Amino acid sequence: MLSPVNDRDKLLEKLRRIEALFSGGSTEGERAAAGEALGRIQARLRDLERSDPPIEYRFTMSNAWSRQLFVALLRRYGVRPYRYHRQRHTTVMARVSRSFVDETLWPEFEALDAALTEHLSRVTEAIIAEAIAKDTSEAEEVLGVLEAPAR
Repeated sequence: MLSPVNDRDKLLEKLRRIEALFSGGSTEGERAAAGEALGRIQARLRDLERSDPPIEYRFTMSNAWSRQLFVALLRRYGVRPYRYHRQRHTTVMARVSRSFVDETLWPEFEALDAALTEHLSRVTEAIIAEAIAKDTSEAEEVLGVLEAPAR
């Protein structure tokens, strides 16, 4: 059975290590200082914006968890997420420099999203196995032709 507190602590530590990796800290002490790491990334973003002006990006997330994570990451770096009237809720718009997206924002998001997705998958599987059915394997794939139901 999963230990929610221990599992949560492991996920938080993993997310902090990913954040430290992208903050560019050169020593272990620097990587541990979250405020300094955030300041370094925000300074890098401001520097990039001078040489690489912000452009409007449209990001499309496949699920609510990824969208929520991405929006939080944008806000953390002082980038305003938005969407236009009538755009899908899976769409996130932002004005940011191409260099920042390519070098920091998107790689960091992908690493954080993979860690979060892995965690949510483990928790979901454990809950389903405990509450619904022990067998949580995928449905069997069979050979054959898909037939329309008889009327």
